Amino acid sequence: MMRRLRFNGTGSGEGGCPSVHEDLDSGEIIVHGPPLTDQEDIARLRHLGDGVPIVVPRELLVDWGPKDVTRQARIIDLDAFGQLFERFEHTAWRLETRRRYASDETTDTWAQFARGEAPSWDLTTPWSVTIREKTAGGARVGRVRIVDEPATQGQRYLLAYAEKNTALGEDIRNLSRAEADRLSLPAEDFWIFDSRLVALLNFTDDDELVDVELITEPAEVVRYAMVRDAAMHRAVPYQEFAADMSAKEQ
Repeated sequence: MMRRLRFNGTGSGEGGCPSVHEDLDSGEIIVHGPPLTDQEDIARLRHLGDGVPIVVPRELLVDWGPKDVTRQARIIDLDAFGQLFERFEHTAWRLETRRRYASDETTDTWAQFARGEAPSWDLTTPWSVTIREKTAGGARVGRVRIVDEPATQGQRYLLAYAEKNTALGEDIRNLSRAEADRLSLPAEDFWIFDSRLVALLNFTDDDELVDVELITEPAEVVRYAMVRDAAMHRAVPYQEFAADMSAKEQ
């Protein structure tokens, strides 16, 4: 069976070699690099048995190799999470992977959408004012939303909600679930702020957001930034995505 590999990092800017990959199914770590060619060195390693000795820089394993998870998860409540949007300076970006968000279904705009009406978006809520002030000041806010085929009701609602997001200055894009799987994107929902802080959103089995884990370890933040870059590379503006989805359904 073909391995599902995630690129973890490289110790060289030259063609991505040497590098470290992780098998997402088995958890095995695969190190790729140039073979050892010095015959005297190879002779000294014969006692290690079969295998091809390769050369990797020390910093590759230090920065990107697997590590035992010893840190204590830093969990914050939803009030503290909301304050992150007031404090970020340059960028805030989210990957939305879920098929449903329970909080959406408690809103008046959800009720309007469910009745087949065009929702009336309120651009004066505290959240709206904060985001509009940030983007008006030059900060960038964006999201990539994963959409199934066929799209769930919750995902269709978010395609409509993108109209409000855009009015506040956000860059909203979408990506099919099949493409996300091909890219081996994780199932997590997360925000990344100023490319230095990740807020990993924790949900119940009933799709309720309960709390948020903050991640600041540089190597972990870089991994999430790599997810962001891969998603942004393949995602398309929501208007284009919605139009294509409608054409397929006709």
